[in-house]
Amino acid sequence: MKNYNIAVINSSSFGKYFPEHLQRLEKIGKVKSFTFDNNIDGKSLAEALEGFNIIITSVRPFFNKDFFAHKDALFLISRHGIGYNNVDIIAAKNHGTIVSIVPPLVERDAVAENAITNLLALVRKTVQSQDAVKGNEWSKRATFLGINVTGKTVGIIGCGNIGSRVAEIFKHGFNARILVTDPKVDNNWAIKHDIEIVELDYLLEHSDIISLNASLNDTSYNILNKREFSLIKKGVYITNTARAELINEAALLHALDENIVAGHATDVMYVEPSFNDNPLIKHPNVLVTPHTSAYTIECLQGMGEKCVSDVENLVKKAPLKNVVS
Repeated sequence: MKNYNIAVINSSSFGKYFPEHLQRLEKIGKVKSFTFDNNIDGKSLAEALEGFNIIITSVRPFFNKDFFAHKDALFLISRHGIGYNNVDIIAAKNHGTIVSIVPPLVERDAVAENAITNLLALVRKTVQSQDAVKGNEWSKRATFLGINVTGKTVGIIGCGNIGSRVAEIFKHGFNARILVTDPKVDNNWAIKHDIEIVELDYLLEHSDIISLNASLNDTSYNILNKREFSLIKKGVYITNTARAELINEAALLHALDENIVAGHATDVMYVEPSFNDNPLIKHPNVLVTPHTSAYTIECLQGMGEKCVSDVENLVKKAPLKNVVS
C-alpha cells in the first residue's frame, strides 16, 4: 500500500463545518493544512509540498508548469470548487496527475443566490442602513434611497451553470428583461425562459444591472475594460461572483468615480485577502464580501464530500468523477 500524504491548501472552510471530512482523510494518511501566498512561484510551491502526493485546494495558488516541473510524485489535485484555471491541465497530465473538480450543480444555487443577495444589498443600501441604526442614527433613513429591481433589464455575462440560474431568478422572481451574452448559451433554455441572446455591446448599452458569471479564460479576461465602460448604460449596477479579473480594476474605479457605474457588488478580488486600504473596498459605492458565495451548509457539505470521495476512490482505484485531466 502506498503512503498517502494529503495537503489541504488555502481553504478556510474545508473540514471546519464538517469535521467528518477530515476524519475520513486521516484514515487514509497524514493530513496537513497549508496557507500560501496566492502568487507563490511554482518551484517554491513544489518544494513546500515535497512528499505530499494528494492535494485538496482552493482557487489559489497557481499550479503551473514550473510547479509540475519541480514536483515529486503527485497523484491527485482535487479542486474544492468548480473552476480549475489555477491548474495547468496539460502540465498536470504530463506529470501523471489527476485533476478533478466539484460537480457544477453543487455550487449553482449558492453562488447564484449570493450574486443577487449582494446586488440587492447594494441597490437598497442595506449595509449603510444597518450601520445607521447601530449608530443610533435612525433619522438618516430618508437618505437610503435605492431602486427597484423588478422590471429592470438585467444583462448576464456568462450563462453557464451559475449564470443561467442567476438569469432564471431575475426573470421569474423580478419579472426582469434578461439579456445574455455567452458563445455557448443553450438556445432551448433561452427560448423556454424568454431570454434574449445578444452581443456584448448591446447588453452593455441596455442593461440596468449586469451580473458577471463567466469562467476566466483568454477571451473573458478584462471583458469589461475602458472601451466597454464607454458603452455601458450610465447608472448601471454590477454584481460579480465569478472572478475579479473579468473586470479591469482601474477602468472600474474610473467608471465609479464618474458615476457611470452606480454601484459594484463583488465577492471576488484580484488579491485575496484584500484589506481596507484597497481602493475598491474604500469606495462608497462598492460592496465587497470575502469570497463567501459558496458558504452555505448545503454547498460546503457537497464540495467537501466530493473532495473526500475523490481521495477515497483514488486509494480504492475506483473511477473518479468530474475529472478534467
